[in-house]
Amino acid sequence: MEAFADTKQLTLHGARAMMTAAIAEADSLGIAATIAIVDAGGHIVLLERMDGGRFHTVHSSLTKAVCAASNRRPTTTQGAQGQDLDTLHAIGLSLAAGPERWTAMEGGYPISIGNHCAGGIGVSGGDWEQDQRIAKAAIAAVGAKPLP
Repeated sequence: MEAFADTKQLTLHGARAMMTAAIAEADSLGIAATIAIVDAGGHIVLLERMDGGRFHTVHSSLTKAVCAASNRRPTTTQGAQGQDLDTLHAIGLSLAAGPERWTAMEGGYPISIGNHCAGGIGVSGGDWEQDQRIAKAAIAAVGAKPLP
């Protein structure tokens, strides 16, 4: 067993390229979104609330990004093992993990390069499909892999 693993790290340059793509996609949809990009540990690299974006979207986009990076999969109503959760269990998981660490709201994606998770992106401001579309555009801008 090896004592160390090679990993990929999201750079500020990469995060800025993602942010530019996300804002362009949000503009094309006519949405004032908030986009949060975090590193693999869930720490903020970039966060931007577009003009007209609602203030509550700052917290929700950041929570989506952190959750996606932590779970290494898109945010959804599924639990840690991919099982479907009813509303009570989803709320319970959020409270157990910490409401700033886990969410069932769509719009968060891991930033995956090969088998490495370099961080997460969370988008809030549109409906769930628009948030996902914006996140996927940002991920594609740096050649990362958007998961389904």
